[in-house]
Amino acid sequence: MNLLVLNWLDRNNPGAGGAEIHLHESFGRLAGAGWKVTVVTSGWPGASPRTELDGMEIHRVGDRYSYPVRVAPFVLDVLRNHRFSLVVEDLNKVPLLSPRWAPAPVLLLVHHLFGGTVFQEAALPLALTTWLMERPLPWIYRGLPVIAVSESTRSDLICRGMAPERIEVIENGIDISHFPYGPQEERFPDPTVLYLGRLKRYKRVDLVIRAVARLREGGVPARLLIAGKGDHRDSLEREVRRSGLGGGAVRFLGYVPEKEKVELLRRAWVHTLTSPKEGWGIANVEAAACGTPTVASDSPGLRDSVLHGRTGFLVPHGDVTSLAEGLGRLLGDPILRRRMGEAGRRFAEGLSWDRTATRLGLALEAAVASSP
Repeated sequence: MNLLVLNWLDRNNPGAGGAEIHLHESFGRLAGAGWKVTVVTSGWPGASPRTELDGMEIHRVGDRYSYPVRVAPFVLDVLRNHRFSLVVEDLNKVPLLSPRWAPAPVLLLVHHLFGGTVFQEAALPLALTTWLMERPLPWIYRGLPVIAVSESTRSDLICRGMAPERIEVIENGIDISHFPYGPQEERFPDPTVLYLGRLKRYKRVDLVIRAVARLREGGVPARLLIAGKGDHRDSLEREVRRSGLGGGAVRFLGYVPEKEKVELLRRAWVHTLTSPKEGWGIANVEAAACGTPTVASDSPGLRDSVLHGRTGFLVPHGDVTSLAEGLGRLLGDPILRRRMGEAGRRFAEGLSWDRTATRLGLALEAAVASSP
């Protein structure tokens, strides 16, 4: 098998996220098993145009904005002699329309589509362009094999008109050994809520800030740690001031390295994620692996990575009262936290990257076997 994978970023890109974890954990395992994997991604200032990561040959073309128009000429010119068995378009931003130009059969791998949520993040011209580029998906990718990372993403694709029988769900994995269980006695001494992720407007971290403010007004001495960076930080700091949260009730930690991230997940009392839409919500599973329950929005992707009533609570998206109630219930009940933490660990143990890579490999082989 000689694969060409098209993904906007690689794991060394400063903007890398969950899709890049999936790329390297799953396709990197295939490369380690002897598959030849070539990845074409975008670059960034100072990035090497070519490197090897996790056994994969990485080519970087343009930047995150010019990548969609530069990837096809690069593949058809620079990589024209590679004789690929299959092209995997890893769709996590806007479609690259690879079936119209790819030099081999195409399989579509979908994390999530923005849909209307893009208007909550981007300026109107960019949001409208992204929304419009998602519209022709059912026609451009008609008849192709599709892998979705969650049932929510599969449902979204079906609603858009893609054939259900062509879509296989292969969930993201987790390296369980990397996220050790955090016993209750090793938690922070104060009731601590953790948000860990990018600070983007559509992530709706403002809901968490308002929920923690409501808890403190009700006498719950909760504090909030916000770990991550992004262009929405200034707005969130203003929200903290508007909510009257002072005295260290909210701390912005900025970017945290991997070791510190794991430590935060192990020591927090509750993890939270309130996006209106995700492909999977990998932070929820990482928290579960550490024995930390999550309170999340009952939204696509998040409802796949949080088992309501077992590994945490799902609350109506945008409902600050319900969010505060869910957080308060867990912060105030150590027995419930322990029970959900143990269930979360068991849930995470059933999701491994080895399992994901094995299923992915079988799906890719089937796609090649059935292609014209």
